[in-house]
Amino acid sequence: MPDEPVKKTVYLAGLAWRQLRDDPGRASRLAVRLAARTPLGARLRRSRLVVPKPREVQRETRDLRILLAQPAPARRTVQNGSAERGAVDHGVVLQFVTNALPRTNAGYTVRTHRIALALRETGLEPHIVTRLGYPLSQGLGDARARVDVDGVPYHRLLPWFPQADPLDAVAKSADLAGRLVRELRPSVLHAVSNHLNAAVALELGHRHGLPVVYEVRGFLEDSWLSRDPAHREDDEFYRLTRELETRRMAEADAVVTLGEAMRAEIASRGVPEEKIFTVPNGVDEAFLEPLPDASDLRERLGIDPGATVVGLTSSFYGYEGIDTLIDAAALLRGRGAPVTLLLVGDGPERGALERRAAERGVHAVFTGRVPMESVRRYHAVLDVFAVPRRADRVCQLVTPLKPIEAMAGGIPVIASDVKALREIVEPGVTGALTVPEDPEAWANCLEDLAYSPERRQKIGRSAREWVAAERTWRAVTAGYRAAYRFALHQST
Repeated sequence: MPDEPVKKTVYLAGLAWRQLRDDPGRASRLAVRLAARTPLGARLRRSRLVVPKPREVQRETRDLRILLAQPAPARRTVQNGSAERGAVDHGVVLQFVTNALPRTNAGYTVRTHRIALALRETGLEPHIVTRLGYPLSQGLGDARARVDVDGVPYHRLLPWFPQADPLDAVAKSADLAGRLVRELRPSVLHAVSNHLNAAVALELGHRHGLPVVYEVRGFLEDSWLSRDPAHREDDEFYRLTRELETRRMAEADAVVTLGEAMRAEIASRGVPEEKIFTVPNGVDEAFLEPLPDASDLRERLGIDPGATVVGLTSSFYGYEGIDTLIDAAALLRGRGAPVTLLLVGDGPERGALERRAAERGVHAVFTGRVPMESVRRYHAVLDVFAVPRRADRVCQLVTPLKPIEAMAGGIPVIASDVKALREIVEPGVTGALTVPEDPEAWANCLEDLAYSPERRQKIGRSAREWVAAERTWRAVTAGYRAAYRFALHQST
């Protein structure tokens, strides 16, 4: 007689077959159920699909070679039916991203969601599609095929097993997403960094005759370069990543990016300027409301009521320059003008930063990551928001979201004087700029602003007014509509 586990496996297999027959979309959920509840699923539990894959530069470099060797798909031609439904003022936009809310909360996912909400207010119907295998590929046991957040649909592409070959992964993604294309009949395909998402959108554009917009939110190769002093621009990974990203920009019908420094970089790679559109970071209107009372939070964090507080919300990577901020705080302490640092976030540098603050006698509060809805309570503790980014290439080019959120709350910003930050901070008007990687320059600037309450208030008001006028999500989404119209025109 079969033992109990075998009978259970047979039963669930039969149940799975009947459910698949009636609803093929349940395949991914059934696979996870088998993995969780039966001995037969032990192999599935060890599958690469449900285990976060560590960064392996050799493997990723090999994948880059494979992707670059693949000929570009034929030029897309939008058919008449597609053009008719492609009135981008009211159509469906299918957007391809790496990760998303509610499982991943970061600047990337916040921008994705806020833009979707803003586009919906203008009459468009955004649908978000996450990368093949997500969130299972991140070790998150959530196999729902669709999740709605604030009414925005997030679709997951969940195969039975992961694809080892990058070309197979692109093809499988396009196969699974093709069902959404046929069901939703989108007007435009909108891929967001990086090149893998662009490859899927371009393949679908080729198959279904749809225009493709590629949104470049950062330069992957420069981020990689900045995270390890051993990395070099002549490393194969850097060169191939740059080449592949540039190729995807060229293949797309239109390109969107975050700022003028990034736009100039993309144009320098040979992408026609007329097809590059700038859609800067913005904020939800709620960020413009008065900051909440945070006296209880200040007490819970162990910050004295009269302390001057300087801080940030950030991912803790070396290029963010938080070490410079700690060293500047140490100098101020030596001058008898101490500040308390409030450092909200997490990342690989956190341990080293905590040790640095302790060694230098700096009062620094490390909170770890906080929920998105709590960010403004932490803003309310701050007197000054700091953006001490290094002068690395990635910092010169990419404009961050976090300081704009702080400015919306009327908090003055001190930032490193690099190209990307000059686009959002006007010295003496909406904030202050100082020398990157120079603790003494930072200490001088902090002392000048942190201990001048009237000047802080004046700059904070000006910053808030600028954000309200130019940097709400509602205001910046006009750039997307222009890019969508251009893309549709290019492909007809």
